[in-house]
Amino acid sequence: MRRLVSALLSTSMLIGCGPAESETPSPSLEQQQAPLTTSDVDVAPECQGILTFLNTASAATLGSYVPNNVVNNLVAARSASAFTTMAQVASVSTVGATRLTQLEGGARAQGFITSSCLGILDEVALSVDDGAALVTLVNTVGASSLHAILPNAWTGAYNLLNTRPFTSAQAISATSGIGSASLRSLRNAANMGYALSELFAVVNAQPESNWTSRLSQNFSAESILGGAHGSSGVLTGGTCFGIDPSLYPTTGTWTTRSHLATGAEVVNQVRSTVGYAERNGTISPNVVTAGIAELQANTANRTFKGCDVYYRKGPWAGIVINFYIDTASDYRVLSVQHWVE
Repeated sequence: MRRLVSALLSTSMLIGCGPAESETPSPSLEQQQAPLTTSDVDVAPECQGILTFLNTASAATLGSYVPNNVVNNLVAARSASAFTTMAQVASVSTVGATRLTQLEGGARAQGFITSSCLGILDEVALSVDDGAALVTLVNTVGASSLHAILPNAWTGAYNLLNTRPFTSAQAISATSGIGSASLRSLRNAANMGYALSELFAVVNAQPESNWTSRLSQNFSAESILGGAHGSSGVLTGGTCFGIDPSLYPTTGTWTTRSHLATGAEVVNQVRSTVGYAERNGTISPNVVTAGIAELQANTANRTFKGCDVYYRKGPWAGIVINFYIDTASDYRVLSVQHWVE
């Protein structure tokens, strides 16, 4: 059962919980090479049995819970590649919310999951602990913090604020404007804190300038290597670590670094971006301190794959993009800095 981090930790508590930055060398790629993963973590450990059920149950067993056409589609999909996320299951033709609920029921009836798995809501498999933390968060979080957690779902945040208090995660999921991505963001904030979301929101709210800075946790490696955030410049190349070289763009000069990034490297890059952003306006020291403390707690003793990507915007300007993806948990951070000499 995962340890829940209270969504209402004070700044001083966050500072106290943040471990020191690691100074140990990065493990070699031979020791920790991990495949590129771009899907969100959408299955709680307590609910992993749902995927096991879908990957191993016979067609006849599956047919006890969903129609034959759904069974055929699931079997064909898993034959090509085993299911590792709920998003993959939901992408199978004829599998919608109703079918997911029926399949969850099958996994439960067959003993693949227990009462510790709350169930599948908005294509996210939540544990009972997830659900309880989610309800506490939504019922107590401030309006500005909730909008920071859901920067792309303002309607959903507004509806949550005007509908609360909630008594169940199911009711939160059913709120208009809340979907799979929103529910994942809320779950992550409930379990890991939301000070970092607030820090990112403050940085991203600054107007664009010659020194525009942006921070995010919502991205894929493919999108960044495909040109996201660099459309206003000319790609000159980059350095990657732990990323499949076949994903490197054909434009520019690309090199492979021999070691993965540490949590300290991720924290230092975010510190740099926040400091750079303050050219456009002062950011509250309390917001910075709490956000960095949360980042330290979530990246300590971890290793990350990623890339440093470079664009030119004429002879005296450019864009630097850095992204990091945890090799084990898929936790990720993106930093974008526009610069002018």
